[in-house]
Amino acid sequence: MDHFYALIMAGGGGTRLWPMSRGNTPKQFLPLVEDDSMFRVSITRLAPLFTPDRIYVVAGERYAEALKADAPEIPSQNFILEPSARDSGPAAALGAAVIHKRDPQATIAILTADHHITNKQGFRDSLAAAFELAQQGRIVTLGITPDHPSTGFGYIRRGEPLAQANGLQAYHSLGFTEKPNAERAAEFLASGEYSWNSGMFIWRADTALGEFERQRRESLYAPVQTIAEAVDTPDYNRVLNECWGQIEKISLDYAVMEKAAKMAVIPVEIGWNDVGSWSALYDMLPQDEGGNILKGDTPQWIQIDTKDTLVFGDKLVVTIGVEDLIIVQTDDSLMICRKDRAQDVKQVVERLKAEQKSEYL
Repeated sequence: MDHFYALIMAGGGGTRLWPMSRGNTPKQFLPLVEDDSMFRVSITRLAPLFTPDRIYVVAGERYAEALKADAPEIPSQNFILEPSARDSGPAAALGAAVIHKRDPQATIAILTADHHITNKQGFRDSLAAAFELAQQGRIVTLGITPDHPSTGFGYIRRGEPLAQANGLQAYHSLGFTEKPNAERAAEFLASGEYSWNSGMFIWRADTALGEFERQRRESLYAPVQTIAEAVDTPDYNRVLNECWGQIEKISLDYAVMEKAAKMAVIPVEIGWNDVGSWSALYDMLPQDEGGNILKGDTPQWIQIDTKDTLVFGDKLVVTIGVEDLIIVQTDDSLMICRKDRAQDVKQVVERLKAEQKSEYL
């Protein structure tokens, strides 16, 4: 697999993990689950399948210094920096174009910097299986086996068995369904035919660019190809800045994946969690006998009659007679919410934006 590359998307905002996750320190920079940052963990779990020279990172220019400091083993030229955020579609297209320019035989695994995976060897085995299928011109996605009828994930429907690779069974994909309501999610789970969309895709670079050309020729493919022609030349930064604003702002799923040809899905059980909210983080961390979790740099917590509560911070917290809470403190903010309202934290960020309170974002 000499021509296999990992492209890590590291530009997400993580707004549902406010107030810890901020514009300058989004969740991929935080040690939410393990001792290292989520970005650092996403790098280390790739070894030995990928050597540092075959790991690429795409993110906004504002994060360049922090990312490079967190992963000094990755060559500087492997950091692909976006002048501004245009969503995951342009990020993936630019990454594919840059890698393809340097290695026309490249196969690329589109991965994330802010998801947690418990079974790291199983994850690498899944990527190796997907690489085999991608050599046939297929676009392979890793489908997460659902354990509850979530309305927070997209779903992929499995079709007929396609092939086995590296001991794993792949299936024809019958398409994506964006986040369903509770009733449909329950139907999906009961059918046994659906996986959660992990957002991880494996494809040959030429296959990827072919899909962008077929589906988004003028709005995405053409300007990205102009940028690619300037890769590793003195004109690269100038061309990148000139063309980037012309590119459509769109997610990768909507840009090409939902209508992509020759899609395949490999259902996997790798202990995956997108850490998309404080309640999701609560479910992942070890709890004491009362269902409580204390996390932070130097946390102090006096709890009296407290159950099923997460405290995250570095100051003294006292709780008396409460349960099912998320309590997060930073130098300038304190957030308290019920666990079942954790998804609504994103509304706080929207309110702060509307009120132009940028010092809290």
